[in-house]
Amino acid sequence: MTTFAPKTYQSQVLDSLETYFRACHELPSPALAYTATTERLWGRALAYNPLAGFPLDMPYLCLRVPTGGGKTWLAAKSVALVNTHLLRCEHSVILWLVPSKPIREQTLRALKDRLHPYHTALREAGPLTVMDLDEAKAVTRATLDTSTTIIVATRQAFQVEEEECRKVYQSSGTLMHHFDNLSPAQRDALLTEGEGPDQTRPCSLANVLRRRRPFVIVDEAHNSRTELAFNMLARLRPSGILELTATPDLERTPSNVLHSVSAAELKAEEMIKLPVVLETEPNWQQCLADAIGRREALHQLAEDERHTGAPYLRPIVLIQSEPRRAGVETLDFERVRKELITNHGIPADQILVATGEEKGLEQIDSDYKLGIADPACPVKFVITQRALAEGWDCPFAYILVSMASLHSATAVEQLLGRVLRQPNASRRAARELNQSYAFVVSRNFAETAGALRDRLVAGAGFERREVGEFVTAAKDEQARLDLEGHAGRVFVHPVAITLSEKPNLKEVPKPVRDKVVWDGKLNTLTITTPLTEEETEVLKAAVTTPTAAAAIVAAAEVSRTTAIEFFQTPAELGERLRIPQLALRVQGELKLFDDPEVLEYPWDLSHYVAAPTAADIAALGAGLKVSEGGEIDIDDGSGKVVSRFLPALQRDLGLVYPPEQRDAVRLATWLCANLPEPSLTHAGKQAFVAAWLAELLRRDGFTLARANLQQFMIRNLLEARIRDLRRQAVGKAFQLTLFGDEAASRMAVTDEYAFEFQAQAYAPSRDYDGRFGCFEFRHHFYGRIGDFDSKEEFECACRLDIAAAQGRIQFWVRNLVRREGSSFFLQKADGRFYPDFLCRLPPSGELPGTILAVEYKGADRWQAAADDRLIGGLWAGLSDGRCRFVMVTDKHWDELDEWLK
Repeated sequence: MTTFAPKTYQSQVLDSLETYFRACHELPSPALAYTATTERLWGRALAYNPLAGFPLDMPYLCLRVPTGGGKTWLAAKSVALVNTHLLRCEHSVILWLVPSKPIREQTLRALKDRLHPYHTALREAGPLTVMDLDEAKAVTRATLDTSTTIIVATRQAFQVEEEECRKVYQSSGTLMHHFDNLSPAQRDALLTEGEGPDQTRPCSLANVLRRRRPFVIVDEAHNSRTELAFNMLARLRPSGILELTATPDLERTPSNVLHSVSAAELKAEEMIKLPVVLETEPNWQQCLADAIGRREALHQLAEDERHTGAPYLRPIVLIQSEPRRAGVETLDFERVRKELITNHGIPADQILVATGEEKGLEQIDSDYKLGIADPACPVKFVITQRALAEGWDCPFAYILVSMASLHSATAVEQLLGRVLRQPNASRRAARELNQSYAFVVSRNFAETAGALRDRLVAGAGFERREVGEFVTAAKDEQARLDLEGHAGRVFVHPVAITLSEKPNLKEVPKPVRDKVVWDGKLNTLTITTPLTEEETEVLKAAVTTPTAAAAIVAAAEVSRTTAIEFFQTPAELGERLRIPQLALRVQGELKLFDDPEVLEYPWDLSHYVAAPTAADIAALGAGLKVSEGGEIDIDDGSGKVVSRFLPALQRDLGLVYPPEQRDAVRLATWLCANLPEPSLTHAGKQAFVAAWLAELLRRDGFTLARANLQQFMIRNLLEARIRDLRRQAVGKAFQLTLFGDEAASRMAVTDEYAFEFQAQAYAPSRDYDGRFGCFEFRHHFYGRIGDFDSKEEFECACRLDIAAAQGRIQFWVRNLVRREGSSFFLQKADGRFYPDFLCRLPPSGELPGTILAVEYKGADRWQAAADDRLIGGLWAGLSDGRCRFVMVTDKHWDELDEWLK
């Protein structure tokens, strides 16, 4: 497992992280950097929430990634970004906290395994040492000085209240050399023991960490969010805290969510299997039989695909049995296993039991090289009681069976997490193999579907607004009862019947009573919400005559069938929305034009002046003041002198990680090695960097010692300069290729490359919430609609929907920005243009409808959008009439109407 191609959303998460770290140094504080970065990324500035007990402007942020999104890989990849862009150090200490010992052991194995993608991601930070807490208690100074050291531990390990963990805070002779030659200020910053004359500063691991200012990564952070956990972290003087979780705290101790990944993005990038197809059955034996039948069908599909070259797949059923209770008959694991063997003929070796008593999982892992995923492993059914072992991965899990209602939140969330993951993170050919399945012993489908959605939100990290469509019914008759699954797109007609007697509703349970209304004057009973068959039986008991009972039964049948009117979106009806894209001829072949780097352009740094600018010199001068003495300010409230966090941090890190004193040649070599620019030759980059550095060293006050001290700032300035020069070169090639005399022969708009809006891939970062006005959109391609940037943009959407109602548009979609699977773009020289709206016009005869791209721009932004108009016009002009483009400004709706004729 040496190669790993990141998904688009993962690259976007890392881009957001780098953007924030850079902003921390460019703006007055990390707190302001967070607000500015969220506004830049998502169009809405978020307030920064400082952590009590920590410096107000300590970098504290959260990456929200649902279950199955690869949080650990993102955490490993972030270490190099922390060193380069936040700490500006070659080496650092990373305290990697996990929620439990099993997860700790799993994480340690993966981070130490040189063939694992996690280790590969970590190695981007340079020399690396990975250790557990016991090893850290004897860590040498040389190890910390020469490598980025990752210490993996449980969060409980640093809580001094835990007796077994007090060694972290106890003095140790093996750590004494870490405290040699400390300045008074460094010594004063250490933790102390005792009072008065007996006070000492122990040579403890905790104090080693305080000196090194560790950056803290909290994996599965929702498990660590207690006051005690935060107090523990504060004792270590961290340089920053990065949380990774599916379910961040947004209320009690709010996390600063920098980037939020949606479940729809994971679905679009083949990381998880959605939707969850749910089926309820009151008889547990029938429920189990249905699940077995589904597994056999999936297994056959997997075998058919295997014959055509697809990877091996053995769909597995995870069964949540009931715990044993003295004197009560339950559906415990023994009874379920007996049912599988006796009544369904399942061989015993195909059934694995994983409970506190049965250690089947450990045996499988030891017996088979690939564990349960090994082709030689026969297991097809895994029976658990509460929850499976933490850290255990089951890539073939497809079906969840719950022998009772979804009562155990932890167990259900954990089992769902196993079932949701897509094997090999790759979509299968058969649609059924890209879905997850749940079979629950229950009489009430709607209630069970609601509970399952709650578990997806609370445990898997799905967003409430998207979860409705991700749980679907396996049976049509059950789908009609799932009103939550069609939220906002269903109309229930009341069903009124006349009865010859007054029903005794006082004896009817409140959940059923709330679904009916009795009118004594008209003697009518009105069913306002569909009644299930079980609820019908309860309501029928409220009358005494057979005629009234029969009328209630008939009306209840109508309430859950013909009285329910569903509004289905074009996506739900199976309509397709494919948008032809710009393609570029490369060596005679058409290629999707999604990166300006594919253009041929002269790119040689020898043509450019290699010298620092006046702005570069000023930035280095300001940076030197910070590194020499930190930066101070006056607190407005108390009038006290305070030190800003990042300057003080840079000073502390400079004392424990003094820069290596390289000569000019070695420093230039180091700068080149840390400037990732694959488009340049090494010789060209080396010559430019060496000349730039030589010119810098000729300036007054710039010595080799100072250049070594500011090597990360110099690296960043060089990176910005090279990026700007490349942007200029690409811009010239872009204009020549796309708008030159031979543009028509080089570019094309073709169905060979077309972006398709997938049925369940629409994932707005914010849904429209009515802030600009209320309008019932009935012709949007999806049930959800991404937020609008302005009231005028909202009005434009309203006009599109009205035009669709008039038959001038078939349907339309609010295009999203930077959302994989739901974002159509046109590539520009310096970024991408995402038109606001995409419409499909009515078909003409047998020809499909024309695509109309609509962009709204306020009058104040019209001039700045000139390049958007150019690329939009080029796209439409090369489409042979299949595509149109219009940019509307200042509410000139007549311009839009012209394109709809």
